[in-house]
Amino acid sequence: MRVLLDENLDWRVVRYFDPDFQVTTVSRQRWKGMRNGELLEQAAATFDALVTMDKGIEHQQNLRKYEISVILISARSNRLEDVQPAMLRVNEALREVQSGQIIHVTVK
Repeated sequence: MRVLLDENLDWRVVRYFDPDFQVTTVSRQRWKGMRNGELLEQAAATFDALVTMDKGIEHQQNLRKYEISVILISARSNRLEDVQPAMLRVNEALREVQSGQIIHVTVK
């Protein structure tokens, strides 16, 4: 599975994805600053899933119209130490999510 890590997450989170996922970042793709609709359109052509902390994405976009799934992480902050505890569940969610679907992963 090809996974895109949004720019609102620390790039070092890439280390915590299961090795069978191919993960890159919005920054590496040179897509920084794109609006959500444009980002989803571009990403859907190449990636299977977007991992983000952008809570507005599900309310601003009709995700079913894109051939990509979204994993939305809710944590205290986007700092690595706050997001890393969610990564076990993120990896599980990536295995079950369907195209056009969003799965919420919350760190308590």
